[in-house]
Amino acid sequence: MITKARIKIIKSLEQRKQRNLHHLFVAEGPKLVGELLATMQPSYIAALPEWWKKNKNIIGHNCEADIINPEDLQKASLLRTPQQVIALFPIPQHQFNPQIAQSELCLALDGVQDPGNMGTILRIADWFGIHHVVCSEDTVDVYNPKAVQATMGALARVKVHYTNLPEMLSQCNTPIYGTLLDGQNIYEQELGKQGFIVMGNEGKGLSQAIRNLLTQKLYIPNYPIGTQTTESLNVAIATSIVCSEFRRRQQ
Repeated sequence: MITKARIKIIKSLEQRKQRNLHHLFVAEGPKLVGELLATMQPSYIAALPEWWKKNKNIIGHNCEADIINPEDLQKASLLRTPQQVIALFPIPQHQFNPQIAQSELCLALDGVQDPGNMGTILRIADWFGIHHVVCSEDTVDVYNPKAVQATMGALARVKVHYTNLPEMLSQCNTPIYGTLLDGQNIYEQELGKQGFIVMGNEGKGLSQAIRNLLTQKLYIPNYPIGTQTTESLNVAIATSIVCSEFRRRQQ
């Protein structure tokens, strides 16, 4: 049976301050929790009996756990429709060496604010084999519950880092790609196998500090080129298009 104190902690983890205090984040649902269990050890799990019967053998001995009923799951869940299991995982402490970008593609996010976009971008990175996402300090917290759910388990394979992004990029001797309305058609440019692909804020795009550091400015053209269309693409959709084109060139 789950205690009121435990429910209070789970609910508090909606706030970044509390996540940093407890060094924990929340994941819910069989798919997401199952993906994370492949690489992470949870500190606590609350689950319905049917989930527990199928998964109890993969839970470590150091993990606290409660088998709960649907009513208690509803009380503890951060979702409108609870999904069998709630897990608390320690927030990973990843170290990032910028030299990694000299041998592989990395994503960088400059002020992305929407948790749904953040989670979707991690799924995109995972799909296209990008293992590191480096974020500016004002980018939304990837361990926000909405972002975690949107990753659909990509957090198990993609490492996320927060840093002073302009300072870090200014010290890198690697290509830095960014999408801008005044950039060059991405389908007509040479694209490398290493460096940083930087995606910007949903409303403002890339900050001026980042624009000044770009070694190649790219543009995703609409179709037919030059016709009047919607003003811009969603940042997650744009990220998908850009990553797909980079990977297509490497086939």
